[in-house]
Amino acid sequence: MAKKKNKNQLLVPVDFTTFSEDALFFASELAEKIEAQLLVLHVIHDPLEAPGFYAQKGKKKKFLRSMEEAAEEMMDTFLNKMRNNYPEEVPIKNAISLLVVGTPATRIVEIAEKKQAKMIIIGSHGRTGLSHLLVGSKAEQVVRLSPVPVTVVKSSKK
Repeated sequence: MAKKKNKNQLLVPVDFTTFSEDALFFASELAEKIEAQLLVLHVIHDPLEAPGFYAQKGKKKKFLRSMEEAAEEMMDTFLNKMRNNYPEEVPIKNAISLLVVGTPATRIVEIAEKKQAKMIIIGSHGRTGLSHLLVGSKAEQVVRLSPVPVTVVKSSKK
């Protein structure tokens, strides 16, 4: 009898920082326990959606394409590093990667819904005070918007 394929997915949004590494490692340990697949997501922030960014008329596609190519290379490097650092972590080894364009918090929630993720696991930069007010917290926005549980992994790294 063939083993039934598990459809459980844990969505792990990453920005390629050590905070994302911590979140992915945490997600891998959880995925192992609940037999879930890891979906590693990076959102390429659309420059037209970001205040202070401008795209030259008619060149947006070319500009976004180069951003996508760079992000794809960064994702490959990030996942290879994680796979090399944690060779025993089968969920990291078998993780699926996905790149999308848009506003990060919104797209993370959209992808979680579309892929029917059981949970979102996101790293936190742990900003407080003025930097938090000026930059905001992607993790906090995701927590507010998400229809599925969100685990925020705080790092002790500075």
